[in-house]
Amino acid sequence: MRLARTIGIAGMLAATAVAAAEIPQEQRRSGLTFMTPETQTMQNDDTANPGMLWVLDGEALWNRKESNAGKACADCHGNAGASMKGVAARYPAFDKMLGRPVDLEQRINLCRTNHQQAPQLAFESRDLLAITAFIAKQSRGTPIEAGSDPQLEPFIAKGRALYAQRQGQLNLACSNCHDESWDKRLAGSAITQGHATGYPLYRLEWQTLGSLQRRLRACMTGIRAQAYDFGSPELVELELYLMSRSRGMPMEAPAVRP
Repeated sequence: MRLARTIGIAGMLAATAVAAAEIPQEQRRSGLTFMTPETQTMQNDDTANPGMLWVLDGEALWNRKESNAGKACADCHGNAGASMKGVAARYPAFDKMLGRPVDLEQRINLCRTNHQQAPQLAFESRDLLAITAFIAKQSRGTPIEAGSDPQLEPFIAKGRALYAQRQGQLNLACSNCHDESWDKRLAGSAITQGHATGYPLYRLEWQTLGSLQRRLRACMTGIRAQAYDFGSPELVELELYLMSRSRGMPMEAPAVRP
């Protein structure tokens, strides 16, 4: 009992420390502003942005009838430009049936199994990235609203604590780079503030589109920590915190990064 109480107090103190050290709202910047002019041009020009190839695939998937139910996303949601505008800006969101937050990829899979009677799409599969990118693109320019639901507050706190937790053989926390060292360089690349405004995004290093969870797992591996599984509550909570601290910033998906 005493140990559990000590751990709980330590977690609250860590969360409080991060909140105190967070970047002031007026200083918060999109990762795009840290990029070279060439990368910025690539993102801002849809004819040059490689992520748009996934968006086009996602549009086809939006209209494709699935499995036993013979339903397409469009059969329920109609024109995505209208029905999906602002949706990605609200995720991760609280799911009443599950009693916890789910991210946009998980929501897509829940819709597939519950309403289309179709199998779930694998994390990081081209189809799941494509339909996610297509939906997220409809919110481009929309202010991020994630985390405004009061039911999400305890999960945001967990994500904030994980953001502040030192991990791995290098004993580093997310905050060491993205709160304390932003605008410096690491291995030749700019250290950004870690705002999740453009996912899924095309990363030149990957030569493909990837999710925020892929990027988080890569960071954990980089500090020689054990990465959480795709779809784990910990990664969703960390996503939620990152999106909540990006609140008010415009969605950019699909973004382009080095």
